[in-house]
Amino acid sequence: MQYNQFRNQLIKWYIANQRVLPWRQTNDPYAIWVSEIILQQTRVNQGLDYFHRFILRFPDIQSLANTSEELVLKTWEGLGYYSRARNMHATARFLVENYNGKFPEDPKELEKLKGIGKYTAAAIASIAFNKPAAVVDGNVLRFVSRFFGIDDSIDDTKTISKISRLANELICHESPGMFNQAMMEFGALQCVPVNPDCKACLFAANCIANKTDRVALIPAKAKKTKISARYFNYMVVPVGQNGSPSFLLKKRSDNDIWKHLYDFPMIETDKLLNVKQLGKHDKFKALFAGYKTEIELFTGSYRHLLTHRTIHARFFKVSFPEKAAFNFPDGFICAGDVRQYPLPKLIINFLSEHIFSQIEII
Repeated sequence: MQYNQFRNQLIKWYIANQRVLPWRQTNDPYAIWVSEIILQQTRVNQGLDYFHRFILRFPDIQSLANTSEELVLKTWEGLGYYSRARNMHATARFLVENYNGKFPEDPKELEKLKGIGKYTAAAIASIAFNKPAAVVDGNVLRFVSRFFGIDDSIDDTKTISKISRLANELICHESPGMFNQAMMEFGALQCVPVNPDCKACLFAANCIANKTDRVALIPAKAKKTKISARYFNYMVVPVGQNGSPSFLLKKRSDNDIWKHLYDFPMIETDKLLNVKQLGKHDKFKALFAGYKTEIELFTGSYRHLLTHRTIHARFFKVSFPEKAAFNFPDGFICAGDVRQYPLPKLIINFLSEHIFSQIEII
């Protein structure tokens, strides 16, 4: 198949089959950037609500740069991979300070910005600025590797470079933005990971994977990620007055998961504790030294899946029967309303089940 024929057929398919999505109705680099960052680790149907919420809260790069990191994280709450939000905030501030709030048009310059790699840089450059830079996401990797019959592992950087080179040869220089979106959309809707409908594919006759009966084998399966387990024993300490939803919280450190989000005081162990074990733990004794405490286990254990680990958690209510005012140590805060702070999804799930009927993302 000639490349011109490939381009024409693909764009014709895209015009007829594309999903109507808000970031496709604009060439504003800011909106395109926000959508691409959200969709890096998120399905479209989930990311759509977050895109609307983010743009409503921060309609332009200036408003994002001028806000606090905490509000950015709160708006992102529940979406996961929070480094994306922190990087966006840092990049917004950098662009305001150094580029007058404008995105550079050159993909190589875009790649220098925090949180923007080759894929996102190509998306912004092609869609917003009409630059012929091929976007190579997971959908494009799969589509191109099947079409050309590339059965090398896509874990290998050489394979990714090869596919990227082919994608750049295929790209339509007259409409690179539309072409890139068509490539991604074709992979998302037609050339899907499992059981694609090859009989209905307009490229079936020219697809090497289809012609050699290797569709199920291409792309080569990625190496399985080793999953480790961590065990969190959370202490829910009500410290509010007059029934206000106030609890002891701690901002998470720079060197662990959920960076700069808030959660309850926690003791990490090599297995989940029971009430007796928690009360005898040295860290519990140190935190509540000088206070008589009562410990009650909330029903249910929680499991939260991350990319490389599984978090197992239990929640314990810690109260003071003598009604003494608890002088919490440095590093902890008495949250006026816990819902106003950016929280991990694990904490949101607990609060929704045991404290509030639901947690609203502000």
